[in-house]
Amino acid sequence: MAPMLRRPAFRFARPEQSWPFRKKERAIRIEESIEDDMYRVRAELPGFDPKKDIHVTTDRDTLTISATRESHTKRNGRSEFRYGSFTRSRTLPAGADTNNINAQYTHGVLEVTMPRRSTHDSAEIPITKH
Repeated sequence: MAPMLRRPAFRFARPEQSWPFRKKERAIRIEESIEDDMYRVRAELPGFDPKKDIHVTTDRDTLTISATRESHTKRNGRSEFRYGSFTRSRTLPAGADTNNINAQYTHGVLEVTMPRRSTHDSAEIPITKH
């Protein structure tokens, strides 16, 4: 009998490999794009209070979005919500202007935008004769 046929049709995941224990599940899901001269990152953060739970920071060429949600479950209840700290960092593209960042939170989506200066400025260099 072929080895594939001897395997069980299903497997039980070990607790450390299933949600909510997988590290990837604690990452914030994002979309990022560069459109013309604007760099844009959109992050899914439903149910957070943008004034106290969400923080956007930059450090040199890195943008970091972090959020925290505290548990409010009762002892005799059950919850499938995710609680704790969530973080996502991205390396900024060349020319990103970190002095002009704008962040807006609408309907559970955080949108961070910043202008992007051209990094391929070309100029003709004049040659002088001695």
